[in-house]
Amino acid sequence: MSENERLIHASVEDVFAVLTDGWSYASWVVGASRIRDVEAGWPQPGHSIHHSVGVWPLVIDDATTVEQYEPLRFLQLKVRAWPTGEGRVEFVADDRNGECHLVMREMTSKGPATMIPEAVIDPVLRLRNTETLRRLALIAEGHSAKTD
Repeated sequence: MSENERLIHASVEDVFAVLTDGWSYASWVVGASRIRDVEAGWPQPGHSIHHSVGVWPLVIDDATTVEQYEPLRFLQLKVRAWPTGEGRVEFVADDRNGECHLVMREMTSKGPATMIPEAVIDPVLRLRNTETLRRLALIAEGHSAKTD
């Protein structure tokens, strides 16, 4: 399991405004190239974002589904990117003096990617998720600046 964390200079509310905006997903998730649909009810459990992964013309259509959601604290997603497989991503937030400390955990759960040794896949996920959190922070911090 790969784990990243970041102190985001925005409120937990501003961070969750980005995390729960399905249409913004491709702007901060590394590898997601476009959003095709966000189901009504997102981010409630069982609802999905239909997205594409990759760079044109090598684009795969797939979906990310909410497994658990506790507003302003926890979001767990089942992410699909077949043919590589499926994974689980968790975001855990807590308030640190008006800023958001966000922990992101990702693990493979199904498919060919589960056969890759953790010592190989963890550094790749860690690097990708460092950039994912950087992008998320930039959007949330920009949102926070607009509401001040």
